[in-house]
Amino acid sequence: MLKNLLKRKMPPAAQPAASPAPQLPVPVEGLDYGAQKNLLAGADMNARLQLAQASDTRPEILYFLAGDETSEVRQAVAANPATPVQADEVLVDDADEEVRGDLALKIARLLPDMPEDEQEKIRELTFDMLRRLASDQLPRVRAMLSEELKSSRHVPHAVVRQLALDAAVIVSAPVLEYSPLLNDADLMEVIAAGCAQEALCAIANRSKVSEDVSDAVVATFDVPAVATLLANKKASVREATLDKIAENAADVQSWHEPMVMRPELSIRAIRRVAGFVASSLLEKLAARNDLDRETTRFLTKRVKERIAKNEGEVQDEERGQARVLDQRMLLDDEAMEQALMSGRNDFVLEALSLRAELDADLVRKIIASASAKSITALAWKAKLSMRTAIQIQSRTAHIPPKKLLNARHGTDYPMSEAEMAKQLAKLF
Repeated sequence: MLKNLLKRKMPPAAQPAASPAPQLPVPVEGLDYGAQKNLLAGADMNARLQLAQASDTRPEILYFLAGDETSEVRQAVAANPATPVQADEVLVDDADEEVRGDLALKIARLLPDMPEDEQEKIRELTFDMLRRLASDQLPRVRAMLSEELKSSRHVPHAVVRQLALDAAVIVSAPVLEYSPLLNDADLMEVIAAGCAQEALCAIANRSKVSEDVSDAVVATFDVPAVATLLANKKASVREATLDKIAENAADVQSWHEPMVMRPELSIRAIRRVAGFVASSLLEKLAARNDLDRETTRFLTKRVKERIAKNEGEVQDEERGQARVLDQRMLLDDEAMEQALMSGRNDFVLEALSLRAELDADLVRKIIASASAKSITALAWKAKLSMRTAIQIQSRTAHIPPKKLLNARHGTDYPMSEAEMAKQLAKLF
């Protein structure tokens, strides 16, 4: 009888059994109750493992195997959907985390299919196991449960709330981002408790975020979380909250683009962010079709001012680099050729001014004249090679190939020094 079988002790591993361990001539599935008992009586580990895994193993035998000395057998019992809830309850406190983890996954997966008319006692036992697994000492077990329950509507609200408040982010983040059972009060409680940055980002990335929750996220001024919230098109954000973000966004670049794209951005906020966002974002603001005419004119003006400012900054940088190379005696033909090939005209003009010791405005005037002779004379004055002079004619002054003044004998200047000095004298 099974009662006698349950009382039997397994023979020690070192002690030979009275008879050889039974081999399995046929799969466990399909064996009747008597055959299952006989396999169990043989105490063969492989036989016990197959019984633990089989979908038609009798509940009594699965209950007995829940106390097996081998963790692999108990793990198989924990993962088996046919295991009775009484056996599952034994495994909730199992010493092996793999056993508890597989049990958590199984229970979570079986919840949606649990009949509504399931015996109240069975349902309560199942929910009690969930609560205990949600308090497991190992975050990994709790995280497995959270990941499996994150989208479920069939779990007690208290269990999901417990997981959401878990101090371990790997546990809290899945339900915080996806659980449909968490309400605004739950989410704001998590935020008020001072949750980790990853947990805040999970809340900010939910498929639906209310204005109140958005306010709570923004109040933390956590940079990644606020950036996530701004980028979430399904998050509702009050105009006043966006104004608050805009007031503090000048030095937080990760907020700029998602904030510019928010449709709720007020005219006040638009004018504020126009003062610090990149030119490309300023152009996106100016292109919006939901602005009044005055604001559009304001933004268009700012775009033009920004372009002019940026051009001025580039010019200053190029001129500065030319001066540094000149001071280091490195402003030679090679440096000029690299600048000409890259189209760095501001660098070229400053270099010509420095090397020729001529006023920068005069150098620009000579280049603008598109005179091949004058530009060649300027290159000679700057002590550059005729090859560089041809490049300046072509790439900086944009003189057509047929009108270029080419070298004599391949490398020499085509005019005498007296002719070139006279050419320059006309320009003073």
